[in-house]
Amino acid sequence: MFNAEAMAAYTVQLADRVGKLLDDGQFVVLLGGECSNLLGPALALRRRGRYGVVYLDGHSDMRTVDNDEYVGAAGGEALALVTGRGQDDLTDLGGLKPYVRDTDAVMLGYREDEAYLDTLREAGIPDWSALAVIDGPEAAAAGVLKHLERDELDGFWVHLDVDILDAEVMPAVDSPDPGGLQHEHLRELLKPLLASPGCVGFNIGIFDPDLDPDGRYAAELTDTLVAVLTSDTPTRVPEA
Repeated sequence: MFNAEAMAAYTVQLADRVGKLLDDGQFVVLLGGECSNLLGPALALRRRGRYGVVYLDGHSDMRTVDNDEYVGAAGGEALALVTGRGQDDLTDLGGLKPYVRDTDAVMLGYREDEAYLDTLREAGIPDWSALAVIDGPEAAAAGVLKHLERDELDGFWVHLDVDILDAEVMPAVDSPDPGGLQHEHLRELLKPLLASPGCVGFNIGIFDPDLDPDGRYAAELTDTLVAVLTSDTPTRVPEA
């Protein structure tokens, strides 16, 4: 994995910071770079108990040495990493591998030509393609909540790679692809997920401002995020 040593050190630092916010009863919103940013929250939550992850992405990010000759970029392997697939210096920090069990992950938003769908399904991770979400975002959210609002889970985290959006409305990403969601689909999907009492935090990544010189796409994305993070998202009160 490229930059594994630095990534591992940063993951521990980020997990420490996220953990403190969770200790204070805060709902965490993490704005970051690429998808390996999920490692920090995943480690923080694993330290606390058993949590699920909702992986919203235009790609499954389940690339491993077992299904591809080209590996090494964590951004394309983040779901694989948090579910324990990959080198131990990233997947077993603190001896806590896996940070998320396969049974506690869900994946939504991949395109119809997804390369690692077999790996995803062999793991038993429930999935909804972009087309399935477009056909019924609220139904997809209900399916996710049915799977993750289980008594044995302490809660769940939502990961968003904004390339889940169609390239027409969000070209400012590393891998823009057609066939993705429109903003209204993303809002309808995210709002019930973030409003769930089980949701403890949310990270957003992959947006590239260098590809958005006039700020148009940033403004549209910000409007969507504000819409899903206000009014219905529960307020956490720190424990005494």
